[in-house]
Amino acid sequence: MAKPQIFTPREMIEKLISFDTTSHLSNLELIEFVETYLASHGVSSRRVMNEEGTKANLFATLGDDTQAGGVVLSGHTDVVPVEGQDWSSDPFGVVERDGKLFGRGTSDMKSFIALALAYVPEFLKDGPKVPVHLALSYDEEVGCLGVRPMIESIVRSLPRPQVVIVGEPSLMKVVNAHKGIQSYSTTVTGLEFHSSQTHLGVSAIQYAVELISFLMRLAEEMREQGDPSSRFTPPYTTINIGTIKGGTALNIIPKSCSFVWEYRPLPDTSPSEIIDRFNAFAEEDVLPRMRKVFAGAKIETITRAQSPGLAALDGDPGETLVMKLAQCNSAEAVSYNTEAGLFQLADIPTVICGPGDIAQAHKPDEFVELSQLAECEKFMKRLVDHVSGRSI
Repeated sequence: MAKPQIFTPREMIEKLISFDTTSHLSNLELIEFVETYLASHGVSSRRVMNEEGTKANLFATLGDDTQAGGVVLSGHTDVVPVEGQDWSSDPFGVVERDGKLFGRGTSDMKSFIALALAYVPEFLKDGPKVPVHLALSYDEEVGCLGVRPMIESIVRSLPRPQVVIVGEPSLMKVVNAHKGIQSYSTTVTGLEFHSSQTHLGVSAIQYAVELISFLMRLAEEMREQGDPSSRFTPPYTTINIGTIKGGTALNIIPKSCSFVWEYRPLPDTSPSEIIDRFNAFAEEDVLPRMRKVFAGAKIETITRAQSPGLAALDGDPGETLVMKLAQCNSAEAVSYNTEAGLFQLADIPTVICGPGDIAQAHKPDEFVELSQLAECEKFMKRLVDHVSGRSI
């Protein structure tokens, strides 16, 4: 066995940030580094590849993988693009300024992964009495795609863990609930004609506007139904139209119009309500009127991404453990979406807790505060005590 590799948390952060794992690129170079690092400590790992063989999830166990009640430390290895952003330093080189580390992924969410990896020697030192599982995924930023087959593999091959800790930036607070996300692309196809003959054409933009207006009416309905006492901000299901494209010239009735949209349902509501009502309106109201003029008119909606919400499991022993590790007295709810809901869907108790602020995610000059890393180190040290059988 190779000599064990030792990295300080700062060194590990710098190493992981140096890999450009933007979602449209491969993450295999980072995965190979982690595999080699773990192997130097006698830890075997296994990959769960994508169909193209260009990306991989990585799963490894520190301790006895036949023992139930383990703790899963989970994080995604991909990051969002830096193109078009105004960075003051190299996004893939860590720079320290004003008590902060700058770099793409410092907040979302390579710092958590780095600290978990840097603490591998500590987890192993006394022979963990509770297994620690490391779960690294790909393509979280484009729809939580990669983690799904890894969760299936975990469920098939491992006894049920006590808890999954998804290390998304939460300011080291424990989050036990978040909204889901459903995103779609809708294309309206009409009939192109000269704009002086509007009675002979079918304007794709006109009918796309009707569909969007319907979504905005649903959004207002959701807002009015919101519960002010809810822990979510805002306390209702939200709908957003992200992009729209259509038309070729002012004097041409547009043949095509496409728009991309999403909604973020509360975890205790039906995730299909909005899309079901949208499809019914499109098929029963809008499309028949279009086809009175042009039988070939179409409205096509395809799913871009779906990820479930995370529901609070009050009093769950796994959540209680993480509250002790983070020294929190209460858990919070957030409106962004993570892989946590997918773990929970597989009947594994899951919470979110990680260093950094979600407000810094995806922005130029993304950063994590050194004070957050210090808090995360304290968290990892308490976890070492827990898996070693010491009180925390």
